[in-house]
This record gives sequence, structure tokens and C-alpha cells, in this order.
Amino acid sequence: MSTDRYTLGPSARALLADLEVSVPAVLQRARLPEGLLSGGTVELTPPEYHAFWRALAEELDDPVLPITVARLLSAEVFDPPLFAAFCSPSLLVAAERMAQYKRLVGPMRLEVSGSRIELVWPDDEQPPDELGLVELLFWVALARIATRYDVQPLGLTAPVIVPVPDQYAEYVGVPVARGSRWSITFAAADAERPFLTANERMWDYFEPEFRRRLADLDQGTPTVELVRTALLKLLPAGSGTAAAVAGELAMSVRTLQRRLQLESTGFQTVLRDTRESLARHYLTTSTMTAAEIAYLLGYDDTTSFYRAFHAWTGQTPEVARGG
Repeated sequence: MSTDRYTLGPSARALLADLEVSVPAVLQRARLPEGLLSGGTVELTPPEYHAFWRALAEELDDPVLPITVARLLSAEVFDPPLFAAFCSPSLLVAAERMAQYKRLVGPMRLEVSGSRIELVWPDDEQPPDELGLVELLFWVALARIATRYDVQPLGLTAPVIVPVPDQYAEYVGVPVARGSRWSITFAAADAERPFLTANERMWDYFEPEFRRRLADLDQGTPTVELVRTALLKLLPAGSGTAAAVAGELAMSVRTLQRRLQLESTGFQTVLRDTRESLARHYLTTSTMTAAEIAYLLGYDDTTSFYRAFHAWTGQTPEVARGG
């Protein structure tokens, strides 16, 4: 990917489904290709990405769309940057990690100073009001979901006049102040409040991949990442095979295997690691049953999932969840 483009991945498709909005209508309003979101992760230029958010706001005609989006945030949607945030031990650590890796998903950056987070866009690419507010309210929602505590920031500023300000104040806990910057500040105690979704093992697993992706920004996306992204879409449909992934990536199985070998891995290794990571994620951040998780991981039955999980961890899913 390029540092001057935004990415739309699984979390974007899940959001549109949760909003119950017509995807073709949104794409038509934004003048984007009709089948844009039918595949894996896609990249958009800043004007295209901003057009997408404006079109979404116009199609829904919801004055509190950012609040609606914040309330739909879920740890159960597997998206690497979001996953990294939920795996963190606290909001402060999540912000520091996101500040380092935010450019993997778009040309904006986070500046973290103590418990204050500022969102910074290029001067000539300021976001639509709705997008800026969504990015700010993300931190409120993240803190509340991950701590299971009604965290309220000390202050929130935005260079816009919010509609129905009383509803924003009710959700955030403080009025949204008009200012020149997009920023949000938390009490130190809340910034350090432990995340109940913390999972350092998962972070240890994903961090090397994030580092590689940063290093490869100008050299193309690693094949292993493309395979993982394809599996996120294909596994719930029971299509987590090398042939299905190769078809999703528009290459032959032989080419897929060769590219993975060049990255010192193989398809079955990526499939196993992706399934194990998702299983641990769902067990530690959701209340889904083993049968539901087995379905999402593409297993034909719960017994196969139990057998695989025990091979990975030496534990049953119930023990792993309790521990």
C-alpha cells in the first residue's frame, strides 16, 4: 500500500452491514466503482475516501452518525489496527501503538501527549466533519468497551460545529468544544485503566507483521497479509482453501504457494495461525459459543474446532476463555 491512501477492510464492510445502508447507493453517491467492497481490502485516495464518508452521511441523513458508528464498535470485528488497540493493556498504550501504526490505514497521524490524543491530517486533506468526529469518538468507545467502565473524557475539541450538541454531550460526557484541532483528553487514571481485552500474546504475534508492513509500504503488501485478509472473508463461508484464496487474489495456486515460500511460510501455516489468532480473539473478547466460533473459522463441526484448538494450545476453548 501507499502512505497517501486509505484502506477499507473487513471492519468497513461490517460497519455498513450494521448500519443497514445500501452499499450500492453509497458508492454511487461517492462516484466509486459499484463492486469496490465486494473483495478484500481496498485502497482509496483521500478525495475518494472523503467522498465515501460524505456519501454515507448523506445516504443515512443521521445528524448523530458518529455516535451511531461509535456505538457499533466491537472487539469481535477482526481488523488488524483495531485488534491491536483492543489487545493493548490500557488506553495509553493503545494510543501509543496506534500512533506508530496509524499510517498503515491512511495518511493521517496521531500525536499522543500524556493522556491527550490529537488527530492530524495533511493541511490540504482535511476530513469531512463526520469522519473527524468518528475518529474522535472511536477513543471514547474503545475505552468503554475495553474497560467495561463508563469512561468520560475530560475534554473533546473539534474545528466544527456539531449538530444536536446536547446529544453529543450526553454520549461523550462533556460538551464538544469548538477549537482549531481535533483532540481528546482523558484523565490519567482512565488512560491507564486496565483493558479487560488485553492480550499481549496476540500483540506479540501481530507486531512483527505490523513492522513488516511499515517497512513494505513502498514495496507492496506482503503475500501473507493478502492471504490473511482473504481468509477473513472466506472462512465464514467455509472456503478457506488455497484454491479459494488464490481465486480471491486473482492468481494461480502455484503462484500463491511460490510467493508464500519466498516469505518463508506456506498456506497451511498462514491458515492455521489465522484460525488460532481469531479463535483466541473471539474467546477473550466475546461471549460467542464454541459452535459459533467454529462456524466463523470455517470448520464443518464443533468437534473439528475443539480438536484443532487443543492441538494449538493444549487446552479446550472453555479453559482458554476462563484463563
